[in-house]
Amino acid sequence: MTSAQAQTPSSSKRGTLVITAVIIAVAVVLFFLFSGLYTDWLWYEQLGFESVLTTQWLARSVMFAIGFVAMAVPVWASIEIAFRKRPVYAKLNAQLDRYQQVVEPLRRLATFGIPIAFGFFAGIASASRWEVALMWLNRTPSGEVDPQFGLDISFYLFELPFYQGVVTFASAVVIISALAALATSYLYGAIRVSGREVRISKTARIQLAVMAAIYLLLQAVAFWLDQYATLSESSSGLITGASYTDVNAVIPGKAIIAGVAAFVAVLFLITAFIGRWRLPIVGTALLIVSAILIGSVYPWIIQRFQVEPSARSLESTYIERNIEATRTAYGVEDVVETPYSATSTAEPGQLRDDAQTTASIRILDPALVSDSFRQLEQIKQYYSFAEHLDVDRYVVDGETQDTVIAVREVNAANTGGTNSKYNQTFVYTHGYGVVAAAGNQRTADGMPEFTESGIPSTGILGEYEPRIYFGESSPEYSIVGAPEGAPKIELDYPSGGEESNQNATTTYQGDGGPKLDNFFKQLIFAIKFQSEQIVLSDAVNSDSQILYDRDPRQRVQKVAPYLTLDSDAYPAVVDEKVVWVVDGYTTSAQYPYSHVEALSTSIVDTYTDEPLVPLDQINYIRNSVKATVDAYSGEVTLYAWDDEDPILETWQKIYPSTIKPASEMSEQLLDHVRYPADLFKVQRAILGTYHVTDSNSFYSGDDAWATPVDPTAPAATAKAQPPYYLSMQLPGMEAPAFSLYSTYIPKSAGESRNVLTGYLAVNSDPGEDYGKFTLLTLPKQDTVPGPGQVQNNFNADPTVSRELNILNQGATTVKKGNLLTLPVGGGLLYVQPVYVQSTGETSYPVLQKVLVNFGDKIAFEDSLDAALDAIFGGDSGAAAGDQGVPGATPGTPTTPTTPDTDGDADGATGGDAGTEFEQALADAQSALKEREAAYAANDLVAAAQADQKLQDALERLFTASN
Repeated sequence: MTSAQAQTPSSSKRGTLVITAVIIAVAVVLFFLFSGLYTDWLWYEQLGFESVLTTQWLARSVMFAIGFVAMAVPVWASIEIAFRKRPVYAKLNAQLDRYQQVVEPLRRLATFGIPIAFGFFAGIASASRWEVALMWLNRTPSGEVDPQFGLDISFYLFELPFYQGVVTFASAVVIISALAALATSYLYGAIRVSGREVRISKTARIQLAVMAAIYLLLQAVAFWLDQYATLSESSSGLITGASYTDVNAVIPGKAIIAGVAAFVAVLFLITAFIGRWRLPIVGTALLIVSAILIGSVYPWIIQRFQVEPSARSLESTYIERNIEATRTAYGVEDVVETPYSATSTAEPGQLRDDAQTTASIRILDPALVSDSFRQLEQIKQYYSFAEHLDVDRYVVDGETQDTVIAVREVNAANTGGTNSKYNQTFVYTHGYGVVAAAGNQRTADGMPEFTESGIPSTGILGEYEPRIYFGESSPEYSIVGAPEGAPKIELDYPSGGEESNQNATTTYQGDGGPKLDNFFKQLIFAIKFQSEQIVLSDAVNSDSQILYDRDPRQRVQKVAPYLTLDSDAYPAVVDEKVVWVVDGYTTSAQYPYSHVEALSTSIVDTYTDEPLVPLDQINYIRNSVKATVDAYSGEVTLYAWDDEDPILETWQKIYPSTIKPASEMSEQLLDHVRYPADLFKVQRAILGTYHVTDSNSFYSGDDAWATPVDPTAPAATAKAQPPYYLSMQLPGMEAPAFSLYSTYIPKSAGESRNVLTGYLAVNSDPGEDYGKFTLLTLPKQDTVPGPGQVQNNFNADPTVSRELNILNQGATTVKKGNLLTLPVGGGLLYVQPVYVQSTGETSYPVLQKVLVNFGDKIAFEDSLDAALDAIFGGDSGAAAGDQGVPGATPGTPTTPTTPDTDGDADGATGGDAGTEFEQALADAQSALKEREAAYAANDLVAAAQADQKLQDALERLFTASN
């Protein structure tokens, strides 16, 4: 046997092994892909939204196929035609001969491989545009037309993006096909270059000339469509939309260039038959020159020499279009400014007509009391609360009360014991209960006045399903469920007593996730979550379910991918269950003449971070959908809140039967609907400029407003002051309403004056007035202090600062709560709760004081009720919600003054000088002076004695204040 014969079986075996390995690898990859798709299907099927997934799959598949065929077939045809029509007896140079020798063995592979490769990438690009295609196919007229071309707004929202995408794709196909034909023709001699002479065969000439004509016709269409695109662009820098120069130079110029491009395309078609290239070459040069002169030079001349000298008058028509379109696109077209002459004089009984508003003023700051909720109501370390709590309203004793509310979610990573995968997956599966506190009240010792608390939960909310399986901090996944009679292994809530020290356990009875009722499903989910326990654990049984994608916003986003969601989902107890309410927006950046905003930048404030790169440019927004997510079952329900929105109507055609009408919302759910904060923040940003409806004033920018920065945040990191939810009766309203409000100060490129120019509020109570804006404008000739000035006055007031310094000594720190602004008593009332927190490990803020400002008066009292009485001559005429708090005796208001050199100041704040509080305060001040003198004299013994006196005084001060 020869050596070659001996090696043949070995080579054959190696080849077989390689093929087998490749087949196995491909099978594994395909199985992993299949498992991902199948788990997605199971998730959507369980929720009842499988049509959303299948629609996406089908749309992507069809768009991929269209893109693949539309690219691959023309490229293949170009190569094939160029090869088949090549000159058979063409004399090639040596270099081309060598190229052919290299290429020829791979020619058939390249003929199909190159089109397939380009088709694959084109298919992926097309599949990513499936939403644009479906919106075009299901477009809905808006009933409104643009002011320039008279076309329905839906043309810009649905049709123009699709047509532009088709033209761009087709242009790419023609370019790639032409390059493929050019390369093939050159390689096989249809195009020969000899010095300066270029010879082109007839077939190649026809093929390339026709492709050039098609490409130029596509560019003609592109230039024509660009006319309409100017209505959503900002070329002038002044407004979004076509300006004077655009209307009189750019738009006509694009139409002319489109005509020139079409004419040159005809010249290329003529060349395809007569064989003369001079005409299309001259035509192409004409096109380039026309594009430069008509498309750039002429508009520049019009702008520079006609518009700029008379911009205010020439642009007025287009500014008016921009103002009207922007206000309509952002839903603020009906906002009307109402003059509000804020008085600065405080008289006894002045708040009598605002009694309901003052009774509802919220002194509980939802951004500060999370620690209080955590320490007082967390119960166990494996529960948690959100960092920023939510504000809603509930009926208490027949009266609607603003309420700070949170759900007690599970934190499986903080069990305090063995942090095993088993515990995280099977034991710590859910949170328990809702905690709520009255927004306008506090206890005598400064704690929240809880209206719903404890485990099991008790309070005003009645009976409801307390288990929170779906929340903002839920574990990545949990496996729940078991046959009837099986041991209960899920920790329900901590319990115990004299007879038992065992915690209560439960078994999930809902339908919240895909079933794990066979080995195959267990296997694919084990692959998805990379956890062998899903297959191996004896806790998994035929009745098990796997719960995942549990964040309410995430669930809504998956079943309604066309929505932009509000950054805050809030809980509500509705119809004996806890649901998360999520606001969804439909948006577009194609609304003609509407100003473009970056959504994620517009909503930045103290509680919302700024994105690294804002990519969500919009110029149209509607709160089209209200969604709920059941905290126990995970059920997602979508309600069409704005059924007149053409974008939502279009998506309802794409995803039929996935959205319910708003009329199906229960009364209890409607009671907890509120105006979304992110939408309000975008609208307040727009109204900062577009409250001006006069084109001359708009052009001058002499009345532009801005949102003030949060005065309670450090100056170096301060962001915009967030809007606040309050129940109040605004001027012109017949009754109080749950509202969302914000303030305005003058907008400035440099340091802005923090004086109030406007007050914006929107009604958040469902009904005829839901979404109705109130915009109060302050007289320009008056100087009304804004939040920043008021905060500065609080900080600079000698009496206030002295007491705050005392509270800020030793082992305690002072935290200032949200600074609220209310238009009551004919003026503007500022209210700020003041919290004291120790520096201990388990500390939490305690509400000790309330700061109030009206006009030029300041009060600093133990309760809001006492502070209001102090401001308004001993009797405000209305009671606050914390009326009757022990130790809250109205004192004398102060006015902002400069501190005296001896540390005293005019005016006083607090009760009578003879009270225990005042005595302790005086002793603390005296001890501070002694301490400073001792350190100045380097007398450490005296300093230690002074420190002891100060500590004793502070203890008596806290005792007296409580």
